[in-house]
Amino acid sequence: MKKLLAVPLVLLGLTGCAGEVFAGQGVAIGILYADATTPKLATDNNLGKKKGEACATSILGLVTTGDATIRAAADAGGIKNISAVDVSIKNIIGIVATYCTIVSGTG
Repeated sequence: MKKLLAVPLVLLGLTGCAGEVFAGQGVAIGILYADATTPKLATDNNLGKKKGEACATSILGLVTTGDATIRAAADAGGIKNISAVDVSIKNIIGIVATYCTIVSGTG
C-alpha cells in the first residue's frame, strides 16, 4: 500500500521540472502556466522584416530536444544580418516547456 501511495507523490514532485530546464535564460517562468517573450540582444543593424525561429522542448525536465540556437533561427528565416534576438518560453504546469529563439534581421 505504501508503494502505491509513493507513485503519485513522486509524480507530483516532478511537476514543474520542465520549466526549470530553461531557468536563468532571462524569461519569466510561471509555476502553472507561462507564455512570455522578452528581448535578449540588439545590434546596430537596421531592423529587418525577416524573422526566424528555432525551438527546444523539454518534457518533465527529463528529456530535452531541439536546436534553439541563434544560427538555427537565422537559417530558418533566411537572415544574414541579425538586428535583434528575442526569446520566448511556454510552460504548462512544468510538464512541457518550450524555449524559442526568435531572430529578426535582413537577408
